[in-house]
Amino acid sequence: MSGRALAKDQPASFAFTAEMTARLNQIIAKYPQGRQASAVIPALDLAQRQEGWVTRPAIEEIARLLDMAPMRVLEVATFYTMFNLHPVGKTHVQICTSLPCWLRGSNEVVKACKEKLGIGMGERSADGTFSLGELECSGACVNAPVAQIGDDYYEDLDYASTVKMLDAFKRGETPKAGSVTGRDGSAPAGDHLTLTEKPTPPAKQDFAAAKAAFEKAKAEAAAKAAAPKA
Repeated sequence: MSGRALAKDQPASFAFTAEMTARLNQIIAKYPQGRQASAVIPALDLAQRQEGWVTRPAIEEIARLLDMAPMRVLEVATFYTMFNLHPVGKTHVQICTSLPCWLRGSNEVVKACKEKLGIGMGERSADGTFSLGELECSGACVNAPVAQIGDDYYEDLDYASTVKMLDAFKRGETPKAGSVTGRDGSAPAGDHLTLTEKPTPPAKQDFAAAKAAFEKAKAEAAAKAAAPKA
Protein backbone atom coordinates (compact mmCIF):
# COMPACT_ATOMS: atom_id res chain seq x y z
CA MET A 1 0.00 0.00 0.00
CA SER A 2 1.07 3.59 -0.59
CA GLY A 3 2.01 5.76 2.35
CA ARG A 4 -0.83 7.64 4.02
CA ALA A 5 1.06 10.83 4.73
CA LEU A 6 0.34 14.14 3.03
CA ALA A 7 2.55 15.17 0.15
CA LYS A 8 5.50 17.38 1.04
CA ASP A 9 4.77 19.93 -1.69
CA GLN A 10 1.41 21.62 -1.15
CA PRO A 11 -0.47 24.39 -2.95
CA ALA A 12 -0.80 27.73 -1.18
CA SER A 13 -4.59 27.67 -0.96
CA PHE A 14 -7.80 25.86 -1.82
CA ALA A 15 -11.35 26.97 -2.53
CA PHE A 16 -14.31 25.00 -3.84
CA THR A 17 -15.67 26.12 -7.18
CA ALA A 18 -19.20 27.49 -7.35
CA GLU A 19 -20.45 24.15 -8.68
CA MET A 20 -18.75 22.12 -5.96
CA THR A 21 -19.90 24.57 -3.29
CA ALA A 22 -23.49 24.11 -4.39
CA ARG A 23 -23.11 20.33 -4.32
CA LEU A 24 -21.50 20.42 -0.88
CA ASN A 25 -24.26 22.65 0.51
CA GLN A 26 -26.86 20.18 -0.73
CA ILE A 27 -25.04 17.38 1.07
CA ILE A 28 -24.62 19.33 4.31
CA ALA A 29 -28.34 20.18 4.28
CA LYS A 30 -29.16 16.48 4.61
CA TYR A 31 -27.83 16.40 8.18
CA PRO A 32 -29.36 17.93 11.32
CA GLN A 33 -27.99 21.18 12.66
CA GLY A 34 -24.76 20.52 14.54
CA ARG A 35 -24.14 17.27 12.66
CA GLN A 36 -22.55 18.73 9.55
CA ALA A 37 -19.33 16.84 10.31
CA SER A 38 -21.14 13.80 8.90
CA ALA A 39 -20.49 15.32 5.46
CA VAL A 40 -16.71 15.04 5.80
CA ILE A 41 -16.30 12.03 3.47
CA PRO A 42 -18.37 13.46 0.59
CA ALA A 43 -16.64 16.83 1.13
CA LEU A 44 -13.23 15.18 0.72
CA ASP A 45 -14.52 13.36 -2.34
CA LEU A 46 -15.65 16.64 -3.92
CA ALA A 47 -12.28 18.22 -3.19
CA GLN A 48 -10.53 15.29 -4.84
CA ARG A 49 -12.80 15.39 -7.87
CA GLN A 50 -12.00 19.08 -8.26
CA GLU A 51 -8.23 18.93 -7.75
CA GLY A 52 -7.43 15.29 -8.48
CA TRP A 53 -6.07 14.76 -4.97
CA VAL A 54 -6.63 15.88 -1.37
CA THR A 55 -4.38 18.74 -0.34
CA ARG A 56 -3.63 20.17 3.10
CA PRO A 57 -5.39 23.47 2.24
CA ALA A 58 -8.44 21.46 1.15
CA ILE A 59 -8.45 19.63 4.48
CA GLU A 60 -8.23 22.94 6.32
CA GLU A 61 -11.04 24.46 4.26
CA ILE A 62 -13.30 21.46 4.81
CA ALA A 63 -12.58 21.65 8.54
CA ARG A 64 -13.63 25.30 8.51
CA LEU A 65 -16.82 24.67 6.53
CA LEU A 66 -17.87 21.73 8.71
CA ASP A 67 -16.77 23.28 12.00
CA MET A 68 -14.28 20.49 12.67
CA ALA A 69 -10.74 20.39 13.96
CA PRO A 70 -8.39 20.02 10.96
CA MET A 71 -6.88 16.95 12.64
CA ARG A 72 -10.26 15.21 12.53
CA VAL A 73 -10.52 15.76 8.79
CA LEU A 74 -6.92 14.64 8.35
CA GLU A 75 -7.71 11.42 10.26
CA VAL A 76 -10.47 10.60 7.78
CA ALA A 77 -8.40 11.50 4.72
CA THR A 78 -5.46 9.37 5.80
CA PHE A 79 -7.60 6.40 6.85
CA TYR A 80 -9.47 5.81 3.59
CA THR A 81 -7.25 4.80 0.70
CA MET A 82 -9.78 6.11 -1.82
CA PHE A 83 -8.39 9.57 -1.07
CA ASN A 84 -5.21 10.42 -2.95
CA LEU A 85 -2.82 12.33 -0.71
CA HIS A 86 -0.32 12.91 -3.53
CA PRO A 87 -0.83 14.22 -7.07
CA VAL A 88 -1.97 11.53 -9.48
CA GLY A 89 -2.10 11.31 -13.24
CA LYS A 90 -5.06 12.25 -15.40
CA THR A 91 -5.66 8.51 -15.69
CA HIS A 92 -5.09 6.98 -12.27
CA VAL A 93 -4.88 3.19 -12.52
CA GLN A 94 -5.43 1.31 -9.26
CA ILE A 95 -4.96 -2.45 -9.21
CA CYS A 96 -6.40 -4.74 -6.58
CA THR A 97 -3.64 -7.02 -5.27
CA SER A 98 -5.48 -8.71 -2.41
CA LEU A 99 -5.61 -12.51 -2.21
CA PRO A 100 -8.55 -13.27 -4.56
CA CYS A 101 -7.16 -11.01 -7.29
CA TRP A 102 -3.64 -12.35 -6.75
CA LEU A 103 -4.88 -15.92 -7.12
CA ARG A 104 -6.53 -14.93 -10.39
CA GLY A 105 -3.38 -13.29 -11.79
CA SER A 106 -3.19 -9.69 -10.60
CA ASN A 107 0.61 -9.94 -10.80
CA GLU A 108 0.31 -10.09 -14.58
CA VAL A 109 -1.93 -7.03 -14.55
CA VAL A 110 0.63 -5.14 -12.47
CA LYS A 111 3.40 -6.29 -14.81
CA ALA A 112 1.48 -5.07 -17.86
CA CYS A 113 0.93 -1.66 -16.28
CA LYS A 114 4.56 -1.24 -15.26
CA GLU A 115 5.85 -2.26 -18.67
CA LYS A 116 3.29 -0.29 -20.68
CA LEU A 117 3.38 2.88 -18.61
CA GLY A 118 7.05 2.77 -17.59
CA ILE A 119 6.25 3.56 -13.95
CA GLY A 120 6.05 1.61 -10.70
CA MET A 121 3.52 1.48 -7.91
CA GLY A 122 2.91 4.90 -6.39
CA GLU A 123 4.55 6.68 -9.32
CA ARG A 124 3.31 9.10 -11.97
CA SER A 125 4.43 9.41 -15.57
CA ALA A 126 6.64 12.39 -16.43
CA ASP A 127 3.90 14.03 -18.47
CA GLY A 128 1.34 13.56 -15.70
CA THR A 129 -0.92 11.46 -17.91
CA PHE A 130 -0.82 8.20 -15.95
CA SER A 131 -0.23 7.11 -12.39
CA LEU A 132 -0.25 3.68 -10.83
CA GLY A 133 -1.56 2.65 -7.43
CA GLU A 134 -2.55 -0.36 -5.40
CA LEU A 135 -5.87 -1.31 -3.82
CA GLU A 136 -6.16 -3.56 -0.81
CA CYS A 137 -9.57 -4.89 -1.91
CA SER A 138 -11.94 -3.59 -4.55
CA GLY A 139 -14.83 -5.73 -3.32
CA ALA A 140 -15.30 -7.37 -6.72
CA CYS A 141 -13.58 -10.68 -5.98
CA VAL A 142 -15.85 -12.77 -8.19
CA ASN A 143 -14.61 -10.81 -11.23
CA ALA A 144 -10.93 -10.81 -10.27
CA PRO A 145 -8.43 -9.50 -11.27
CA VAL A 146 -9.81 -5.98 -11.10
CA ALA A 147 -8.46 -2.52 -11.84
CA GLN A 148 -10.19 0.72 -10.90
CA ILE A 149 -9.80 3.77 -13.10
CA GLY A 150 -11.77 6.78 -11.93
CA ASP A 151 -15.17 5.51 -10.89
CA ASP A 152 -15.05 2.50 -13.22
CA TYR A 153 -14.03 -1.11 -12.62
CA TYR A 154 -12.32 -3.17 -15.32
CA GLU A 155 -12.71 -6.84 -14.48
CA ASP A 156 -11.48 -10.30 -15.55
CA LEU A 157 -8.19 -8.75 -16.66
CA ASP A 158 -5.04 -10.51 -17.79
CA TYR A 159 -1.78 -9.25 -19.31
CA ALA A 160 -3.08 -8.87 -22.87
CA SER A 161 -6.40 -7.25 -21.97
CA THR A 162 -4.65 -4.82 -19.63
CA VAL A 163 -2.31 -3.71 -22.40
CA LYS A 164 -5.29 -3.28 -24.73
CA MET A 165 -7.13 -1.23 -22.11
CA LEU A 166 -4.15 1.05 -21.50
CA ASP A 167 -3.63 1.55 -25.24
CA ALA A 168 -7.22 2.78 -25.48
CA PHE A 169 -6.66 5.30 -22.69
CA LYS A 170 -3.46 6.47 -24.38
CA ARG A 171 -5.50 7.17 -27.53
CA GLY A 172 -7.83 9.32 -25.46
CA GLU A 173 -10.61 6.74 -25.46
CA THR A 174 -12.54 5.44 -22.46
CA PRO A 175 -12.99 1.66 -22.74
CA LYS A 176 -16.30 0.19 -21.70
CA ALA A 177 -16.23 -0.62 -17.99
CA GLY A 178 -17.03 -4.02 -16.55
CA SER A 179 -15.83 -7.45 -17.56
CA VAL A 180 -13.33 -7.32 -20.42
CA THR A 181 -14.39 -10.85 -21.37
CA GLY A 182 -17.95 -9.70 -21.96
CA ARG A 183 -19.65 -11.81 -19.34
CA ASP A 184 -22.85 -10.44 -17.87
CA GLY A 185 -22.17 -8.91 -14.46
CA SER A 186 -20.99 -11.64 -12.12
CA ALA A 187 -22.50 -14.49 -14.08
CA PRO A 188 -20.49 -17.72 -14.43
CA ALA A 189 -17.58 -17.46 -16.84
CA GLY A 190 -18.74 -20.55 -18.76
CA ASP A 191 -22.00 -22.44 -19.12
CA HIS A 192 -24.41 -22.59 -16.22
CA LEU A 193 -23.66 -25.35 -13.74
CA THR A 194 -26.87 -24.91 -11.75
CA LEU A 195 -30.47 -24.12 -12.63
CA THR A 196 -29.88 -25.60 -16.07
CA GLU A 197 -33.54 -26.47 -16.61
CA LYS A 198 -36.31 -24.00 -17.17
CA PRO A 199 -38.35 -23.53 -14.01
CA THR A 200 -41.87 -24.90 -13.92
CA PRO A 201 -44.18 -22.02 -14.79
CA PRO A 202 -46.50 -21.02 -11.99
CA ALA A 203 -50.05 -22.32 -12.26
CA LYS A 204 -52.54 -19.69 -13.29
CA GLN A 205 -55.23 -19.12 -10.69
CA ASP A 206 -58.88 -19.18 -11.87
CA PHE A 207 -60.17 -16.13 -10.05
CA ALA A 208 -63.75 -16.61 -11.34
CA ALA A 209 -63.88 -20.15 -9.95
CA ALA A 210 -62.30 -19.01 -6.68
CA LYS A 211 -64.90 -16.25 -6.34
CA ALA A 212 -67.75 -18.68 -7.06
CA ALA A 213 -66.44 -21.12 -4.45
CA PHE A 214 -66.15 -18.31 -1.93
CA GLU A 215 -69.68 -17.09 -2.57
CA LYS A 216 -71.02 -20.65 -2.30
CA ALA A 217 -69.24 -21.23 1.02
CA LYS A 218 -70.51 -17.86 2.26
CA ALA A 219 -74.10 -18.72 1.34
CA GLU A 220 -73.87 -22.14 2.95
CA ALA A 221 -72.51 -20.62 6.16
CA ALA A 222 -75.30 -18.03 6.21
CA ALA A 223 -77.95 -20.70 5.62
CA LYS A 224 -76.52 -22.84 8.37
CA ALA A 225 -76.55 -19.90 10.79
CA ALA A 226 -80.17 -19.04 9.92
CA ALA A 227 -81.50 -22.61 10.24
CA PRO A 228 -83.51 -23.27 13.43
CA LYS A 229 -81.57 -25.13 16.01
CA ALA A 230 -82.92 -28.51 17.10
